[in-house]
This record gives sequence, C-alpha cells and structure tokens, in this order.
Amino acid sequence: MPLRIVRLGTPRAPDEGLRIGTVRRPPRGVRKDRWAADDWFDVWLPELSPSPDLVTKAHAAATAAEWTAFTRAFRAEMNEPAARRLLDLFAALSHHAAVSVGCYCEDETRCHRAVLRELLSARGAWIV
Repeated sequence: MPLRIVRLGTPRAPDEGLRIGTVRRPPRGVRKDRWAADDWFDVWLPELSPSPDLVTKAHAAATAAEWTAFTRAFRAEMNEPAARRLLDLFAALSHHAAVSVGCYCEDETRCHRAVLRELLSARGAWIV
C-alpha cells in the first residue's frame, strides 16, 4: 500500500488511505469537523511543513535561484531530529499501510511536496 503525495482539497483517490496535511495552517473557513469530509485531510501535521518564515520565502520565490534557496533551507529543517524521525516513520508506513501526505499548492514542482517526495524516496518509501 504505497504512499501518495497529494494536493489537499482534491477528491481522494481509491484506496488513498489516511490523508495527512503537511501544511502550516489548516484550511481557512473550514470547520475542523469538515476537514476530512471535504477532502482536506484526516490529520493535521504541520511538523512536516516549512516554518512560517520559509513559507513566506516560498511564496515570494520568483526566480529559480530563490526557489533553490527555499528548498535548501527546507531540507535543512527536515534534517532536524524530529523531522527525520517523522520522515522515517512515513517511509516505513508506506510498506504497510495506505497513507497520503499533501499540501494546498496547485503546482507540486513549486511546493514543499516535491521536496518531501524526494526525502521520502531517499528513505526507501514506496510512493505512487
């Protein structure tokens, strides 16, 4: 049962499993009891999202160099012990349970999801 990298708020894929929101903030204007029902996420896990300062830098990144600087800084945050343990957990879960992680960004190539995909893959995660 592989791990999926998804865009939050989109319809769930069949057998997607537990959807984890790796975002800094929950969806605006959506009550907590609607998060799962409206296909946002089942569990909110901001620990796998960029810090507030990095979110600002990601949104402001207009050039390839600025985006590269963001990804480098986000990788450094994900190299902290707590984040490393969470990434290891998700990589291991990908071989035993249906789980998905995601963010709101429309374009994954300009989203921290792309970095999470690479970090999880490097840990041996089975990713669809």
